[in-house]
Amino acid sequence: MTAALRHDDPPSLSARLRHAQAMTRPLMLDIVHACRRFASLGGNERTTRVMRLIEAEAWADAALALMELELPLWQVRRFAYDEGEWHCALSRERELPDWLDAAVEAHHADLALALLSAFIEVQALAVEVARPSVPTVRPALDSLYEPVACENFS
Repeated sequence: MTAALRHDDPPSLSARLRHAQAMTRPLMLDIVHACRRFASLGGNERTTRVMRLIEAEAWADAALALMELELPLWQVRRFAYDEGEWHCALSRERELPDWLDAAVEAHHADLALALLSAFIEVQALAVEVARPSVPTVRPALDSLYEPVACENFS
């Protein structure tokens, strides 16, 4: 299991968010417990704020506060309501035009679930980016290969 999302893997959380009808406290707490920065900060003022928002069931505000805490380099680029669904896009470069930006998008009928779906996708992307782009391969030693000293010191 990766360090970034150690409680549940991203496909599991992503599927749970996609199939949820509305945000619930257990689902939100599962997402919070899967966050690495949230756990490392302990009783910080920002973590306390997120927990208060969860207690008040202010799901969208809690999702935004969690994103601010966990993904400091990412910002909400856009969220819009269209044909019964909320569409949310997170981006590292909000100032770029849409066609140049590599935004992560998600949608759901519930605003908090749309925001958290995009959040989980960014977390999964961060885990994938942390791996090297080129795999390390150890060369197989040939049985006929023997190192030989070629220096002639005489």
